[in-house]
Amino acid sequence: MGYRVRPATAADAEAICRIYNQGIEDRLATLEIELRTPDERSRWLASRDPRHPVIVAEAGGALVGWGSLNVFNPREAYRFVADFSIYVERAWRGRGVGRVMLERLIELAREHGFHKMVLSAFPFNASGMALYERLGFRTVGVYREQGLLDGKWVDTVVMEKLL
Repeated sequence: MGYRVRPATAADAEAICRIYNQGIEDRLATLEIELRTPDERSRWLASRDPRHPVIVAEAGGALVGWGSLNVFNPREAYRFVADFSIYVERAWRGRGVGRVMLERLIELAREHGFHKMVLSAFPFNASGMALYERLGFRTVGVYREQGLLDGKWVDTVVMEKLL
């Protein structure tokens, strides 16, 4: 199935919120533990600058995923490094939505003059880890016991891709 990837708009805030909250609840992709509200996601979308866009993926008119380029570190020397986020609707995971969005984020990062993309992921997120490796990201290290989720310390894997 083909997916339409486009820039996010204010009208997407509710769906972005729903998908992000699924990611928080499922404990697969973030150390975030507090669910978000559509109003908070609206403010977040409005605060984005052009160099750090948010994109969405649609299938049959429904929003099935979102992704973003994020500031890695606010210090000036890091201005050519982008962190990124990708979240896929539960029912659409494993169907290529994440791949299509990450390919677009890589294109956007190049268009915006980034030199490198970085990410931090849970080692138990097997599908995410496989996707990152397929698209040329390499593991540079592991943060041991980086966060506390549901009373358990979890590691995060740090990966990078030179553009």
